[in-house]
Amino acid sequence: MSTSHAIAELATRIDWLARAEAVAGQLAANAARHDAEDSFVADNYALLKEQGFFSAHVPAELGGGDANYAETAAVIRRLGSACGSTALTYSMHSHLVAAALWRWRNQKAPTDGLLKRVAAENLVLISSGGSDWLKSAGDAVKVDGGFRITARKIFSSGCLAGDLLMTSAVYDDPEAGPTVLHFGVPFSAEGVEIHETWRVMGMRGTGSHDVELNGVFVPDAAIAGRREQGKWHPLFHIISLIAFPLIYAAYLGVAEGARAKALEVARRRPADEGLMQLVGEMQNAFSAAEASHDRMIRLAQTATPGADTTSEVMIGRTLVGEAAIRTTELALEVAGGGAFHRSMGIERAFRDVQGARFHPMQQKAQLRYTGRLALGLDIDG
Repeated sequence: MSTSHAIAELATRIDWLARAEAVAGQLAANAARHDAEDSFVADNYALLKEQGFFSAHVPAELGGGDANYAETAAVIRRLGSACGSTALTYSMHSHLVAAALWRWRNQKAPTDGLLKRVAAENLVLISSGGSDWLKSAGDAVKVDGGFRITARKIFSSGCLAGDLLMTSAVYDDPEAGPTVLHFGVPFSAEGVEIHETWRVMGMRGTGSHDVELNGVFVPDAAIAGRREQGKWHPLFHIISLIAFPLIYAAYLGVAEGARAKALEVARRRPADEGLMQLVGEMQNAFSAAEASHDRMIRLAQTATPGADTTSEVMIGRTLVGEAAIRTTELALEVAGGGAFHRSMGIERAFRDVQGARFHPMQQKAQLRYTGRLALGLDIDG
């Protein structure tokens, strides 16, 4: 049997959701400590790495675990019900892998080298996309053989465990004007420094610190893409389609965990009319979150990236976020005064789920984009 066939056969035997279930208890046990300490979930990340999760979504033919897209989303959701910070941080790595895989499969883009490295070297990828979005940030200055990058990238979730920062900066092209360059930077590169700034309300364990790039050299060959600054580009329609169902799987998982704890408490109390109605309302909110997220997953698996698809995915992002937040709010009420205690974990879930408000495209920007599109207006207007 060839090595590739052996890898493929091994990969088909891995039930990644079952593996997530097996580690969830340990992740949950560590979650409260990291939240209290404002510390990165380093031990949870080490456990995921040991269990092969960082290469799970890489195809078997490229050396990975061959988890499909829906399975990867389900894993993130399960991790989210145990530890929101671990799930959200892992989703940032996973969506970078998923986007590279989509481009390799659908566009024959030369991203297989990155995917092979993720599998062979157990690399952890870090995204700065949430802070950059369409405009990007930082300066790229042309030098012999490449560019010198000066930037400060906020919200770099998991950077303390990162191997490659997948980021961008703006080059003032003398012909094309302000141009966003996309590239990867090793955390070991000269001029890369992490500033531990992450002291926040929720998702405290994500370690979403600032990463400073101080004159970091990026060779011409490492520039993976160029686009006009501030304008929608086909790359961002791919990112919107592929990344956000995975990111919001983490928030769905947080809501699911809070709901489960609330039901556990409620089942020990007399089922009076008020409690039954609160539980029913919580169930409705969770069902709405689940249904909207299921649609996002279907779009990611079947839709073609483009302006209309981006609108549909971003509508889902808003609906999942709102319903996950509402589910967790109601979980507090269902569980009663006990939920005010940190030890129950619902209070942490309530804080963690608030992060769903802040990823692009935030609600008002999504409403504007969707409204302009529906009216036949230019989405870049």
